[in-house]
Amino acid sequence: MIKQISLFLENKTGRISEVARLLGAHGINMKAFSMTEAPDFGIMHIVVADTERAVQVLSEANFAVSLVDVVCIECADRPGSMGEVLSHLAAAGIGIKYMYAFSEGEKARFVLKPDDIARCEEVLRQAGCL
Repeated sequence: MIKQISLFLENKTGRISEVARLLGAHGINMKAFSMTEAPDFGIMHIVVADTERAVQVLSEANFAVSLVDVVCIECADRPGSMGEVLSHLAAAGIGIKYMYAFSEGEKARFVLKPDDIARCEEVLRQAGCL
């Protein structure tokens, strides 16, 4: 389990840039992020190198910030590897609310928000995926 920052941003040009510049100005590196849209706002999910500092900086800049527990899984960056991992969760009846992925070199990582984090981690450990 890792901590992810979720931000609610109004649908306004420059808001994502503002977040990226603010974190960069404070030396906080974004490791991964995703953006989803709703009619009046967007939700930005961010994994950073220094979560506590990022929450402080974003809160002080009046962003609506929340911390969310998510699971980050690492697997080989090859066709089918994510499907293999996710099949264990499906077989155990664990739902996924959302997920996003990125790869780096030989490894792929994906961040997911399961409906039951403890059970998700247990299933993944038993399958040798964590």
